[in-house]
Amino acid sequence: MGTAAHIHSVSDARRLAKRRLPWMIFDYIDGAAGSETGAARNRAALDAIPLRPRVLQDVSQRDLSTALFGARAERPFGIAPMGMCNLSAPGADLMLARLAARFMVPHGVSTVASTPMEQIIETAEGHAWFQLYFSGDGNGTFKLVDRAKAAGYQTLVLTADVPEVGRRPRELRHGFKMPFKIGPRQFVDFALHPRWSLTSLAAGKPMMANFLMDGYEFDRTESRARATWDTLARLREVWDGHLVLKGVLDVEDALTAKAAGVDAIQVSSHGARQLESAPAPIDVLPLIREAVGPNYPIFFDSGLRSGEDVLKVLSAGANFTFFGRALQFAIAAAGEAGLEQLWDVLTDELSIAMAQTGMTSIKQKAILK
Repeated sequence: MGTAAHIHSVSDARRLAKRRLPWMIFDYIDGAAGSETGAARNRAALDAIPLRPRVLQDVSQRDLSTALFGARAERPFGIAPMGMCNLSAPGADLMLARLAARFMVPHGVSTVASTPMEQIIETAEGHAWFQLYFSGDGNGTFKLVDRAKAAGYQTLVLTADVPEVGRRPRELRHGFKMPFKIGPRQFVDFALHPRWSLTSLAAGKPMMANFLMDGYEFDRTESRARATWDTLARLREVWDGHLVLKGVLDVEDALTAKAAGVDAIQVSSHGARQLESAPAPIDVLPLIREAVGPNYPIFFDSGLRSGEDVLKVLSAGANFTFFGRALQFAIAAAGEAGLEQLWDVLTDELSIAMAQTGMTSIKQKAILK
């Protein structure tokens, strides 16, 4: 029996990933800002929402597909943009891209992806969105926008909740940096996790692939504080595809984004990796939905750990959801087989929750007590 067969939940994938990954890499993926009370608050807020069970409804046929910018998606959840995914296992970016192609869901391609954006969108058969960080004076940022357009991306996601990179003590304790640097402490860590180290060594040093172009150097810790609403307006002018603003947790910001011509907002706390004291996204989601109206697209990420979580978030007002860390855990645990296994688990959890709440379609909304 392969390792993937032991993945029956996100918790299983995380436990197996923790065994296999070097401490530095696991804490980079798993860690959050400050003392991580924000991550705990996200989880507690989702756990506190009950779903209303219904009985004697004909739920024998259930449809998990939905519409996303006018196109069909086979699941109401996709792949959140995550930096340096190939740290979880060599080739992780392309594993995610193949999954996106198979289920016709968006693969969020991070600015700091381990694989060039052109290769990812080709493997994803077009089911990829490019996630953009504004940094420095913005010149490099708009070069990336031009590249994304040339590569065929139709959706651009501006992540706006990182004016400065949040302090994540677990990363700091390990000396985690990008570009990758290996000192005595990291060498010992890697030596104690030979399976990961040998496969990663054979694949080559992890790097931020989108910055291997002339005239642009990226510093992960560089200030992004110059981004303003004027920056968003400039993006709107040069980008004629779909534009999403990610990291919105405030009603006023949501309304400003809508008025600025943004096609959708993504309610997110960046997985609680930025501001420890930020509200739980699920708590502000209904307020934002009420403010922007019933027809404006809202996406959601942060803290999702199950198919039931997806149903809660959709019923609270989101149109689509994204999983992040959980997918990296599955890849670290058992490679592509682990990723596919966890995806099936999330699908089953959602489908069963729909049956239990009397739903046959994602277009319906479960009743939250």
